[in-house]
Amino acid sequence: MATENRRLLIAIDAEIREINRATINPLFEELKLSDLTPVIEMVAKARASYLRALYDIALKSPDGQPDAADIERLGTLRRIYEELVKGTQALETAIEREYLDVVR
Repeated sequence: MATENRRLLIAIDAEIREINRATINPLFEELKLSDLTPVIEMVAKARASYLRALYDIALKSPDGQPDAADIERLGTLRRIYEELVKGTQALETAIEREYLDVVR
């Protein structure tokens, strides 16, 4: 039974890979590693904005307590950063699992 289950799981994995590749890969023309640079830069800029905002809030909060507007701004920047990170991770996963071709 265990061997049969393993075979089934291998077949399911192959089907998942094939369907994802057939769905995702055609949406992109041949991607080169350099084509991913804008994505990487966008995430880096979002990270930098988030960290800089945190630092600026700390500098301007003499009592160590940020005001509500600062927290709102920081939260917005964090959500942007986290969403971009998740998107980038999804892209990395698609490449790792061979759903998407990227050439050097």
